Amino acid sequence: MFLDLSPGRLIEPLTGKVWDRSDIHSRLSTRCAEYQRRGLAAGDRVFLHFGNSAEFLIEVLAIWSAGGCVVPIDPRFTPFEIRTLAEWARPRFAVWSGMADAESATALSELDIALLDVSAAAPGIDAPARSSELHLDRDAIILFTSGTTGQPKGVVHTHRSLRARWIGLRQSIGLDGFDRTLCLLPTHFGHGLICNCLYPWLSGRDLFILPPFKAELLADLGGIIDEHRITFLSSVPSVWRLALRLARPPRNRTLEQVFIGSAPLTAALWNGVREWSGTPRVRNAYGITETGSWLAGTTVPDFTPEDGLVGVPWGGIVRVLRNGDPEAVLDPGAECAPGETGHVWVQTPALMRGYLDRDDLTARVVSAGWFLTGDIGLIDPRGLLYLRGRERDEINKGGMKVHPADVDAVVERFSGTLEVCCFGYADSLLGEEVGIAVVLSEASDRQFEELLAWTRRHLAQHQVPRRWYLLPDLPRTSRGKVNRASVAERCSALTPVDLRRHDA
Repeated sequence: MFLDLSPGRLIEPLTGKVWDRSDIHSRLSTRCAEYQRRGLAAGDRVFLHFGNSAEFLIEVLAIWSAGGCVVPIDPRFTPFEIRTLAEWARPRFAVWSGMADAESATALSELDIALLDVSAAAPGIDAPARSSELHLDRDAIILFTSGTTGQPKGVVHTHRSLRARWIGLRQSIGLDGFDRTLCLLPTHFGHGLICNCLYPWLSGRDLFILPPFKAELLADLGGIIDEHRITFLSSVPSVWRLALRLARPPRNRTLEQVFIGSAPLTAALWNGVREWSGTPRVRNAYGITETGSWLAGTTVPDFTPEDGLVGVPWGGIVRVLRNGDPEAVLDPGAECAPGETGHVWVQTPALMRGYLDRDDLTARVVSAGWFLTGDIGLIDPRGLLYLRGRERDEINKGGMKVHPADVDAVVERFSGTLEVCCFGYADSLLGEEVGIAVVLSEASDRQFEELLAWTRRHLAQHQVPRRWYLLPDLPRTSRGKVNRASVAERCSALTPVDLRRHDA
């Protein structure tokens, strides 16, 4: 078997399952042999329609050991989305934990894709798994980030790029504090799988796995951390906002380090997690699926949390250029001065091979080994990276640029704000205007008027939202992120708050 593995234990707190290294190797050998018996060939793709379990991680390694490529699929995808992805990726097998629903099974069978039920797998196979030679440039994983109902965008990572990410992390952040890592992120995207799970687990650290985004689990997060002596976990800002509302803080102070990533992090939330977790080592981890997730973060001494602060690269180089054209990376004059806002480009050996069968998309963002992140940011005189928002999120209000993340950061600091999402909408006079959706703790007229006054005191006039929507919650993606486009679409069908009534 090509993987020289010394993994840590796999533990499922909800089921009580604990697999040590011998259990893992035995199950891995069994599953690898099963794939080989069924004829999995080098480069064949395998859909995994389940996740966040010990069996899922064994399946990932078994497919790699047999020479295949893993394609994790969000278990919540509809049969239509599954068929769309299957027609694009052309997997050899589709694996469920339990039986597939009839509509999905029919769609996949029509595409000549074999269905497997990992929960019904035989406990052992007499014939040992054959050794498979490691090819570093063979595709290892495909992560779909969009297009499940149209033209899919699948990020392809090779074994070389994944190993480069883990090696870069070892050199940049080490493994201090990762001894007992908790994953409550979905394992079908990079942050959860590549970094939160595989990085510590394949380095010999114990991995505790929970289902993602369940409110009842977040309500007991402090108790789970205490019971299992968790030393590290990573999650996204929206999950932390819920945890701070629902969960009592851990009491045993076992947490040594916490990462927050995959979405903009405000200073207010950052300080809230520091206080709740009991550790000052709360890092903003900047990650992009195309670069194997964690790319940079606040591993700098004596920093103060600030809106948009990222920090320093982890195993790569970051540049901020005045434009996002592919030719910009070859133009020395395109470099922004310290403190000047521009387009964030990165260079890393962990860069994806490209988008699956989308050379057109790849060419737009990869140039001379540099990757255009789509983020707007700056590098300050100390050499620290700050993010100001996504390029596609930028609102052009009559020629004045408004970064939604800047508005979010101000509104979030208001004491009654639970969640917030700023977005742009079409305006016949200015081209675009500023809208915002807010979840408040009371949602009363008094509280909204206090928020409105707060916003007008702390934002420039052109940044103040013109349309306000008070919602009970914000729509999220399968990765737990708040998507601005989805929020804008939801609000477009609603009536905004009548500001005239509150200005009276």
